[in-house]
Amino acid sequence: MARIYPQSPSSSSSSSSPPSSPSSYMTSKRETFTVWMKSLVYHGNGCTVFDSNGEIVYRIDNYNTKCSREVHLMDLHGRVLFSIRQKKLAVFGRWDGYRLGNTEVIDEEILCFRVKRSRNVFRGDSNHYCVNLACDQPEESCYKIIALPGKSTFKIVSRSRLVAEVKQKQATSGVAFGDDVLSLMVEPHVDHSLVMALVTVYGLINQKL
Repeated sequence: MARIYPQSPSSSSSSSSPPSSPSSYMTSKRETFTVWMKSLVYHGNGCTVFDSNGEIVYRIDNYNTKCSREVHLMDLHGRVLFSIRQKKLAVFGRWDGYRLGNTEVIDEEILCFRVKRSRNVFRGDSNHYCVNLACDQPEESCYKIIALPGKSTFKIVSRSRLVAEVKQKQATSGVAFGDDVLSLMVEPHVDHSLVMALVTVYGLINQKL
């Protein structure tokens, strides 16, 4: 039976204690993850993310709810990294991502990003989504999610620079796994948890979670 997680060694691995800051989710080399669009909770909805060593690094457990308007991206230890909420607007709506703030206020949330469909539908951007980073980031750090040909295939870019790409996962023999097993590649010096939060939003938009 083929393993669904990447085979090649990588610098990312889970540890006995959770990372202490967003910088803990970055590495200096390209990383590959396997995204299984299933929860480890029996008969539950969500997704499970493995690193290249086959260790669980992120998870979402929606239990009996699918296409929820609020989900929580957690690490292996169950610590919430992002709370993602859908906001209903007149036309397309948007998704807001929140992180817990490093303050003395218990459970204080800080808006980290907003995702909404591109307005340039007449330029062929109907499958593009704009990501506005609400944290202290320069303008060139704002991202776009761009759908690509193929099921569940898309990329995240910062202007013309590739940030991450998602494809259907293939075994080393070249045989594709099911539609619910994806390969996520993240470029160096990019926050893996933020990328996974955006992958989560895209899954929610396409009713995969």
